[in-house]
Amino acid sequence: MINSATSATSGSTAVSTTATRADTTTDASAGQDRFLKLLVAQLNNQDPNTVTGIQQLNDTVKGLVSQFAAQQMLQGSAMVGHQVLAEGNTLSVDTESGQATGAFDLAGSAASVKVQVLDAAGKEVGTVDMGSLPAGRYNFAWDTAGYQGDSALRFKVLAANGDTSVGSTALMIDKVTAVSMDNGSLQLQLSRGGMTTQAGIKAIL
Repeated sequence: MINSATSATSGSTAVSTTATRADTTTDASAGQDRFLKLLVAQLNNQDPNTVTGIQQLNDTVKGLVSQFAAQQMLQGSAMVGHQVLAEGNTLSVDTESGQATGAFDLAGSAASVKVQVLDAAGKEVGTVDMGSLPAGRYNFAWDTAGYQGDSALRFKVLAANGDTSVGSTALMIDKVTAVSMDNGSLQLQLSRGGMTTQAGIKAIL
C-alpha cells in the first residue's frame, strides 16, 4: 500500500512537494539462503575424517563460493541502468522539470517533519514542510526554479515530537552503472560517483 501526502513549502525558492510512502523492499538474502542450503547438502555427502575427505570438502566449499559469487554478479547485473534508492543525501535534479528529488526513512511517527535543502557550503537555500508523518519511507520534491547556484544540492531531514528528535535515514535517487566483486562482496557503481553494496540499495525504482 502506498500513502501519499501533499504539503506546503517555505523558503526563498521552495514551491511544492509531494511525499510518498513506499513499502518496496529488496530481498538480498534469498540468494544467500539458497547458497547455505546447497552448502549443507554438499557437506552431508563429505567425509571430513580422511585426508581425501578434507580435500574434497575444501574443493566443495571453494566451488560453492565461486558459484555464489557468480550468482551475485548475475543478480547485480540486472540492476545496471536502473534507478535505485541508496543511502545518501544528494538531491537528484531533473533538468527538464527543475524538480530536485530525494527520499528518507522515518524511524518513528513525528509531529513535525521538515527537509532542509542545502548548497555545497551547507547553507540552507530552501525547505520542504512535510507536516506530521507516521514511520515509513517518503519521497519529496523541491522546485529549483529560484536557485541561482550551480553546485550539487544536498538535504537534511529534521523530524521531532516537540523537543524530542525522531531518527531518519537520508536516501538519494541514483542509477547503477556497473557491478563488480571485491573480496567476495558485490559492489555497485553509481552514476554520480561512489560505490555501494547490495545491502546499501534500499529499493529499485
